[in-house]
Amino acid sequence: MELSKQELEYPQKLLNYMDGFLISKTMFAACELGVFDLLENEGALPSNAVAERLGTSTDGMDRLLTACVGLQLLQVKQHQGEVLYSNTDLSQVYLTKASPRTLYYSMAYYSQTIYHCFAFLNDAVREGKNQYERAFGISPKDLFETLYRSEEEMLKFMQLMNSIWNICGKDVVVAFDLSIFTHIVDLGGDFFKDPIPDADLYILARIIHDWTEDKCLKLLNRVNKTCKPGSGVLLIEALLNEDRTGPVTAQLYSLNMLVQTEGKERMASEYINLLESAGFKDVQVQRTGKIYDVILGRK
Repeated sequence: MELSKQELEYPQKLLNYMDGFLISKTMFAACELGVFDLLENEGALPSNAVAERLGTSTDGMDRLLTACVGLQLLQVKQHQGEVLYSNTDLSQVYLTKASPRTLYYSMAYYSQTIYHCFAFLNDAVREGKNQYERAFGISPKDLFETLYRSEEEMLKFMQLMNSIWNICGKDVVVAFDLSIFTHIVDLGGDFFKDPIPDADLYILARIIHDWTEDKCLKLLNRVNKTCKPGSGVLLIEALLNEDRTGPVTAQLYSLNMLVQTEGKERMASEYINLLESAGFKDVQVQRTGKIYDVILGRK
């Protein structure tokens, strides 16, 4: 893509990218300190009142709130000589804990886990393996023993997955007409060892992307052997474009798979190949226009 002379003289896009983690951590800090919840519960407040209630420095909180206004996460107004801060509609819906569509737990997981892993992205790229040992001092021998290394960490991870599902789940569920399937199993547990239960449709939501090709095939083969003719398997994943141009979210997620797991995000053609290699046929793909897309294979 050819850039204009102005774009080359002042690289705004690169400056925005450089500031990306500053923006993320500002939003994360406001979430974790309880700014959005406080303003949701008590209404518009001056920065000194927010600082007092949340136990922070007045100066630090004033700077944080001002930055959140710039990011359009908060709004500000003058009232009787005071500067009052309040939530925007976006923050009220997605950044307060009590909201049914909250992304608060995603923010917390990104801040406390993914951010630390990404500090070792250089090492992950050099070595081609996840960075839990460097980030947290934990051996990465068993992926989910690492992810679920404590009850608290397991809860954080499940809350992350649930919060993303809140904004993507409906589109995934209606991507295909699933009314022909009467007995549906959302596959979880130790699916490499535990018996696969009988079902008409097996849902593997954000599972295949965690694993190497060999392990993906092992799992899909196990499912296929249990399947009756006419049964199906539904994969829910973030699909990469075949021409490698995007979507950028899926591309960044694939880097996250590198620093956190042994898997990767894949193109639709790669998932089709995995399913067909495991004995599934008539594979269909539906893009939802959101984070998660859907692949349906039949036996």
